[in-house]
Amino acid sequence: MKFLSVAQVAKNWNLSERTVRNYCASGKIPDAFLTGKTWNIPENAEPPKRSNSVKQAPSNLLEVLKAEKASKISGGIYHKIQVELTYNSNHIEGSKLTHDQTRYIYETNTIGFTDSTINVDDIVETANHFKCIDMVIDKAAKPLSETFIKQLHMVLKNGTSDSRKDWFAVGDYKKYPNEAGGKITTPPEEVHDKIKALISAYNKTDNKSFDDLISFHYEFECIHPFQDGNGRIGRLILFKECLKHNIVPFIIDENLKMFYYRGLSEWQNEKGYLIDTCLTAQDKFKKYLDYFRIPYKD
Repeated sequence: MKFLSVAQVAKNWNLSERTVRNYCASGKIPDAFLTGKTWNIPENAEPPKRSNSVKQAPSNLLEVLKAEKASKISGGIYHKIQVELTYNSNHIEGSKLTHDQTRYIYETNTIGFTDSTINVDDIVETANHFKCIDMVIDKAAKPLSETFIKQLHMVLKNGTSDSRKDWFAVGDYKKYPNEAGGKITTPPEEVHDKIKALISAYNKTDNKSFDDLISFHYEFECIHPFQDGNGRIGRLILFKECLKHNIVPFIIDENLKMFYYRGLSEWQNEKGYLIDTCLTAQDKFKKYLDYFRIPYKD
């Protein structure tokens, strides 16, 4: 390969020598290298494209979340989701932290509560849930997998009192039978095969509908693959898949909690209970999107 000097390249590209040297120093010209203080530039190198064009605004919720997360923007939809999804999903599972306490932890990364006794696990799992939401955003476009689901569980339960129990499998499937809402779930020895089959069947179709996501959620909760944390992991998966398929997400709050439980319990007899509950939650989420002026498909 023939190499040219900075002066030759500057003349060919109609640029200043200083600009060409800056391109070399910042790695914008592939395979350019220094010999002493002289840059050697491949003769077939092309000038880097200048990013002076106006960037398009994010076109959907996932793009907005990625942009706000990367920019560490406060007070936007990313901030809103971190607090609302974490508070409500943990609250459904018995967390005693208030909405204000959850927001305080997110916004300040401190505790600062002096007027009440707080369960340490509630605090740890709140901080962990923030990280899980980041994982959901980062991996939203990827196909759903067992590995990702286990990683979510690992992050959610890391550092909790459960993680210090020999029999509790953090980031892995349950070792002992458990119930969900008083109903039996998949035995531990069958979980791997059931989850693998569920994900395989789910991933066979590319374009998912709202009903497809709700059906998967029901099947996942019936398997109840982990010793604890199944509801939160299931709802995080739902949120991820909504982002992936450009479906308006939803957050089950206190007002919908009992309807959500009834929907899961009665799914085999009447799917409409759970679907209608989730649609009601979705309508509320649309108000968030309207407020922050984020486009979505009805």
